[in-house]
Amino acid sequence: MDQGCSLEDRIGYRFKSRELLEEALTHKSCKKPYNNERLEFLGDAVLDLVVGEYLYKKFPKYHEGDLSKLRASIVNEKGFQKFAQALSLGDCIYISAAEENNEGRQKASICSNAFEAVMGAVYLDGGLAEVERITTGLLESVYPDLTLNSIFRDYKTTLQEVTQARVGVTPEYQLLKATGPDHKKEFEIMVKVAGKGLATAKGKSKKEAQQEAARKALEILEKDKDGDQ
Repeated sequence: MDQGCSLEDRIGYRFKSRELLEEALTHKSCKKPYNNERLEFLGDAVLDLVVGEYLYKKFPKYHEGDLSKLRASIVNEKGFQKFAQALSLGDCIYISAAEENNEGRQKASICSNAFEAVMGAVYLDGGLAEVERITTGLLESVYPDLTLNSIFRDYKTTLQEVTQARVGVTPEYQLLKATGPDHKKEFEIMVKVAGKGLATAKGKSKKEAQQEAARKALEILEKDKDGDQ
């Protein structure tokens, strides 16, 4: 099983159960009696805990809201795709010939799901400590300057690059409403592309709300792109 062995070298972990590793790397398109969806479910829950604990310890001055935002920016399809790319995980996944021809190894959904499944398999095979070790290494490699600002600052720029490339326009941000007293206002922003409302979000400042709206818009555009493929 060359695919699994190469992945084991990359994550620095040897599976005791070869069946678990094979299941984690098997996409549903293969039409086998098993696939990685159950392990993906487990891995998602384990990673939510592991990343949450990592952030709790790393940022003792962050309050619950900031920790939740930071975790949500990492524990999602795009975040796990980055981890999968760092491991060249796409090369190791078992997919059907149809998915292969459809560039399935590069799809964010397939790669991120496989990463979750592999971490679920590691948890069952070697325990939480091994998941923590692998995930911590990836976090520090993929996010060398991990802060709330560094995670959020790129969404507006990235969205602008995407919309200009696809439809040749720049996103517009519209303030829908501002609520609350002056010392504790909450802003609701809508991001529009070519005059069409794409996503809305709230934040403690206009900038924060714009960044969150841009993040949501990017997720919508990524899903639309995957759906078109």
